[in-house]
Amino acid sequence: MKIAVYGATLHAGVMASLFAEYGHQVYWCQYFVETNSCLIEYQDKSVNDLIYKQSLKQSLVICQADHIPTDVDAYFLALNSHEYDLAKNVLEDLQHKPIIHPKLIINGSSFGLEGTKKLQKYAPKDEWCYLPDMVQEANVFDSVTKVTHIVVGAETPHAKYKIKEILRPFYNANHAYLFMPILDAEFTKLSVSGMLATRISYMNDLAQVAEKLNIDIANVRLGLGADSRIGSTYLAPGIGFGGENFSQDIITLTKTINELGIKSDLLEQVWAINEQQKELLFRKLWNYYQCDLKGKVVAIWGASFKEGTPRINFSPVHTMLDALWAQGVIVKLHDPEALPLIAEKYGKRDDLILCEDRYDAVHGADALCLLTAWKEYLSLDYKRLQERMSHPLILDGRNVYDANYVKSQGFAYEGVGRI
Repeated sequence: MKIAVYGATLHAGVMASLFAEYGHQVYWCQYFVETNSCLIEYQDKSVNDLIYKQSLKQSLVICQADHIPTDVDAYFLALNSHEYDLAKNVLEDLQHKPIIHPKLIINGSSFGLEGTKKLQKYAPKDEWCYLPDMVQEANVFDSVTKVTHIVVGAETPHAKYKIKEILRPFYNANHAYLFMPILDAEFTKLSVSGMLATRISYMNDLAQVAEKLNIDIANVRLGLGADSRIGSTYLAPGIGFGGENFSQDIITLTKTINELGIKSDLLEQVWAINEQQKELLFRKLWNYYQCDLKGKVVAIWGASFKEGTPRINFSPVHTMLDALWAQGVIVKLHDPEALPLIAEKYGKRDDLILCEDRYDAVHGADALCLLTAWKEYLSLDYKRLQERMSHPLILDGRNVYDANYVKSQGFAYEGVGRI
């Protein structure tokens, strides 16, 4: 089939390249592109490589909206949550072109509940479906192609028939299509994020209790994960979740519940726990130095909201920086990919030193705070740390280190719910 993809999101890049890889002819409008070359560079090399490969084969054509043929079979909207007006403009433009309707329009954008319904009025002659954004950063292709169930919002037999044909090349007969009304699918997407966030915040709540009782939360996590009714995913205590899409889903779902006047405090508590958790390492540092941090140097490893991505949306690093700077702390920060975005957000300031090497960041530091579990942080040269740090204190915000071993190397150590 011929598919037009709109948007510059990671979702757009992944789906455009996958559609092309599996035999569709794809026309990708990134909007701010003024040439037919690919100007978008994602941090995930595998995505860039597949886009480049399919572009060379001309299975993926990057072009302006006006250059998309009128005989396209389906239009895929993969825009950011704040780009609703852009989606509206796309649909209004299509109505003025010599297109034979109905076409299939797939909304893959996160515009909240009834976002698809609001768009439908701009293209009432077409078939519609909603395909949730399933792309997980640092696991982009597997998060789309290696799922066993696919939630799709579709309300007519023709829309179901056509979306199955589009997805058939990489969702074979072993995959289960969970077709449901579009609004149900949108609510399902938000509810999945709410459930995962609840698991994370529950574990963080338990970690605080565990510390008070001298219990190692790592053992509790193993026990919970071993129970087949629970499973082990999203049970890692830490310093809170982030990410624009995930966090925005929680905000949208909470807002929806409140607007309906339903008595439910659960998601508000989940969010509050998460935001408080982002302050955890600061509170530990504050207590360790007995409320006197002025003039201290603190090294931070990790600024992105998770490993494998440069994005810092809703990352715990922002809470940490604000708290440290309020106490007169000088921060030396390292991250394998996020430094340009940190520099863009905070600009040049005397109390923020961006370091290209992680061991340069710990030079003269009174504490090392791990915020993101990048692979290169998982093994430590303890002798090198001892030589460079002013004081051997490690605050592990992701519980990636063996507490007893770190202490045996002469360091003070504090994790999340660890003893």
